[in-house]
Amino acid sequence: MSAVALAWPDTRSRAVPAPESRCAQCAGRQQSICADLPPDVLGEMARIGRVRRLRRGEVLSWEGDETYDVGNVRDGALKLTASLRDGREQILGVAWPGSFVGELFADQWTHRATALASTTVCVYRRADLNALAVCYPEIATSLLRRFSNDLDTARRSILSLGRKTAEERVASLLVDMRRSTPCDMTGATSMSLNRQQMADLLGLTIETVSRKIRRFERAGIIQLVGTRLFRVLDDVGLARLAG
Repeated sequence: MSAVALAWPDTRSRAVPAPESRCAQCAGRQQSICADLPPDVLGEMARIGRVRRLRRGEVLSWEGDETYDVGNVRDGALKLTASLRDGREQILGVAWPGSFVGELFADQWTHRATALASTTVCVYRRADLNALAVCYPEIATSLLRRFSNDLDTARRSILSLGRKTAEERVASLLVDMRRSTPCDMTGATSMSLNRQQMADLLGLTIETVSRKIRRFERAGIIQLVGTRLFRVLDDVGLARLAG
């Protein structure tokens, strides 16, 4: 993979929103490192950041690329994957709105980040964000909190793979999708991952994932809307199934 910096959007031909406007429109702000920053520090974050828009399937970063940039997911979702030596791909997780992506202290990306849907990311030069964190302890504290939460999420994923049943794993993933992805006007949530991707993430077969989802629907827990949307009919029941 070539070590190429992430491209900045060309803003010469269109108006660029003011930092305050950009932040007010950010769907992931309350879950991101920006959530608890005072207005003056938030303004500095907005000043050094740029919004990168990705189409579904577009790659934000390649595994092995030099780490020039890091960022916050504003909306949409990124699939995080790593490759094995034999070429197989393993899904490591999903970066939902509010997630921080990138290697703040490493020189190379250890995974690939691919848009699962139309996605926007606030992108920062790694050097600029590190320098800003030195000047503003609030940013460093927020980053530390974010990394701690990510570590806790990784530990819970290990628990899920090691101890949870197949039914509990699928239900937990649906809970995460619903919590992290805004519903449409009908109350339906986008199923960001297809069945095979869900299976890879959960350590299951595609047949098992499909069977469990159909079982949830027959039980009146969820309602499938086409192939990529679902509506939760019983929140308590789904939470109970998740363990």
